[in-house]
Amino acid sequence: MLPNATIEAWLREDIGHHDVTNDVPGETTGRLVATEPGVAAGLDAAKAVFEYLGASVTERSAAGDELDAGEAVLEVEGPAEDILRGERVAVNVAGHASGVATKTREAVEAAREAVGEAPDGDSRAGAGDSGVRIAGTRKTTPGLRGVEKRAIVAGGGDTHRLDLSHMVMVKDNHIAEQGLESAVERFRERASFATKIEVEVEDPADAPRAARVGADIVLLDNMTPEETARAVQLVNDAAAELGREVHTEASGGITVETVPDYAATGVDVVSMGSLTHSAPALDYSFRTG
Repeated sequence: MLPNATIEAWLREDIGHHDVTNDVPGETTGRLVATEPGVAAGLDAAKAVFEYLGASVTERSAAGDELDAGEAVLEVEGPAEDILRGERVAVNVAGHASGVATKTREAVEAAREAVGEAPDGDSRAGAGDSGVRIAGTRKTTPGLRGVEKRAIVAGGGDTHRLDLSHMVMVKDNHIAEQGLESAVERFRERASFATKIEVEVEDPADAPRAARVGADIVLLDNMTPEETARAVQLVNDAAAELGREVHTEASGGITVETVPDYAATGVDVVSMGSLTHSAPALDYSFRTG
């Protein structure tokens, strides 16, 4: 549920104090149209904007749908002034979210091809239980994390942790301050039994060490695909010795083009900050009348 306060802030930023541009009498209709192919997302937010302004909205597409150029995703009806005032905000948020979903879908499909999974089935369910998952990160736009994380899901990806409370991540700075063993022990004592602990390593040799000190997930940061494959094997061997499951995640500068190389390493998760911070917006046009 998108809070009214968020919608009000978006509209206040765009409308300002004295909007003469949209002082248009009468009733009208409008359509939000994709002008290029892509994956739909953010339509719930666009709908909420128009409904907040008093327009009625009919959805023609759902999050995760593949869109063709020229396809209408929303239709609205109501006072012309209100519809025109909501137009830019709705187009911007839907375009940004759909861009995130489209890039995520590209990464998911690239991963599926690398591990030999069939492309059919529910594309919103991730890369499959037997294959690698494509995940986002916390590299999101302040104030838009919810929109962007839902867009990742629409594209077939995994949200990863939504905020700092969802998982403990022991990064290089924590290790530098406390040492690996001490950091994991400290966080394990303070975290809930339901909270997983992920440990970041930058050298394959440190990966099984992280597993042995209690990591639920080992983050393989800024490694080459070859180094990642070696680290995955070392973690799997350590997990077998420990008699418990330890997941692996590859991250750090991974692109849609290099996803296949990392997916083929046997890693469980490939996380990509670029899904949110570098996804080009999908182009939409809003047409009235």
